[in-house]
Amino acid sequence: MVRWRIAILVSAAIAISYLDRQTLPVAIKAIGQDIPITNEQFSLLQSSFLIAYAVMYAAGGKLMDVLGTRAGMLLIMVFWSLACASHGLATGIGMLAISRLLLGMGEGGGFPAATRAVAEWFPAHERSTAMGIINAGTAVGGVMAPPLIALVITAADWRTVFYITGVIGIAWSAWWWSAYYSPDRHPRLAAPERELLAGVIAAGRSAEAPPRWRTLLQVRQTWGLVSAKFLSDAAWYFYLFWLPKYLYDARGFDIKAVGAFAWIPYAAAGVGCIAGGWLSSRLLVGNVPLNRARKLALGLSASVMPAVLLIPSVPSGWALAIFSLAYFGQQSWSTLVMILPTDMYPRNAIGAVAGLVGFGGAMGGVVFGQVVGTLLDRGFGYGVVFALAGSFHVVAFIILCAAIPVIAPVSLPSAGRSSAPIPAA
Repeated sequence: MVRWRIAILVSAAIAISYLDRQTLPVAIKAIGQDIPITNEQFSLLQSSFLIAYAVMYAAGGKLMDVLGTRAGMLLIMVFWSLACASHGLATGIGMLAISRLLLGMGEGGGFPAATRAVAEWFPAHERSTAMGIINAGTAVGGVMAPPLIALVITAADWRTVFYITGVIGIAWSAWWWSAYYSPDRHPRLAAPERELLAGVIAAGRSAEAPPRWRTLLQVRQTWGLVSAKFLSDAAWYFYLFWLPKYLYDARGFDIKAVGAFAWIPYAAAGVGCIAGGWLSSRLLVGNVPLNRARKLALGLSASVMPAVLLIPSVPSGWALAIFSLAYFGQQSWSTLVMILPTDMYPRNAIGAVAGLVGFGGAMGGVVFGQVVGTLLDRGFGYGVVFALAGSFHVVAFIILCAAIPVIAPVSLPSAGRSSAPIPAA
C-alpha cells in the first residue's frame, strides 16, 4: 500500500531530525574538551535551537500550506542538513549557538509537513496509526544517536559526527523528491487504494484558502492545544536534551556508557508512539466515539508521567527504567496531540494549526530549559527539576479537557482568510 510507504518515508525524516538534534547533547562531553560549556550555557544553546524551532514551526505550518508538502519538505530538509553539518566548523559558544539556531529554523517545518502528509494520505480512522508510525521516527533517531555518536567520536572526533549526519539528510532529500506525491498525482497509486482514498482526495481538492493565525486564535480549541503542548513539551525537551548530561553529571557515565544505555528510553518511546496511535484507532474501529477514544488514550498516557519524581532516589538501572516509562508515555501522548488538528480543523488550516501547536511546545522547552539550567547552577539539584517535569502532562490533560469538552470539527470565524491559493503538494 502506497500510503503506508509514505508514512515510513516521513518517519525516516523525523528519525533524521531527532538524530540531528541529539548530536550536541550526546557529544557535549567531547565538545567540552575543546569548548568549555556551563549548565547555563548548555541551556542557552538548546534555547537557540528551540526559539528558532518555535518560530519556524509556526511559520513552517504556513509554508507547507502555501508551497505544498512535497516542495516544502524538500526545502526544509536540505536547509537543516546543511545547518547540522555547520556545527562541525564551530570554534566557540557563539558559533555553536548560530548553528543550533539554523538547525532549529530548518527542523521547525518537519512536524507540520508530517501532519499535512497524514491529512493528505489517510482517512480519519487510520490517521492516529499513521501518525504513530511517523512519530516513531523520533525513537529511531534517538536510539541511533547515542551508539552512533559514541562510535564516531571514538573512531574520529566530535566534528565528524555533524558532517555525517548532514550527509544523511541530503541523501534522504533525494529519496523524498523521487517518492512523494499527493495521492491525486501519485503515479504508482493502484485503483483499489485510489478508491479507498477518494474522500480524502476530494477534501484536498475542495480546500479553500488557508485562514490567518488571528482567525485560528479566536477559537478556544486552538488555545487549549497550544497550552497543553507548552506544558507537555516543556518536560519532553528536558528529557530529550538533558538525559545524556544527567547521566554524565549525576550518574558518572562516560561516553561509552551513554552510547551503551542512553538509547533504551528512546526504544520505549517508539513503542509508545505505536501504542498510543493503535489504541485510539482500535477504539474507533470498535465504534467508540472519537472524543472518548482520543481522550482515553491521552489520559492513560499522561497518567504514567509522575513516575519521574522517583528518578533521583533510585539506582541507575531503575532510573533508566523510569525514563523509559516516561518516554513511552510522552510519545504516546505526543502522537495523539499531533493528530487532534486533523480531527478538528478543515484541511486548509491543518498546517497552520500544527505550526501554532508546535510553537507552543517549543516555547515550553525554552522556558523550562532555562529554568533547569539556572536551578542546577544555583545548586538546587535534579530533584526539584523532576518534581516539576513530572506534573506537566497531568496539568496539560486537565487543560485539554477543559478547553475542548468534545473533540469535533471546529467552526472557524469567516473573516480573516488569506487570499493566496494552495498549490498541489
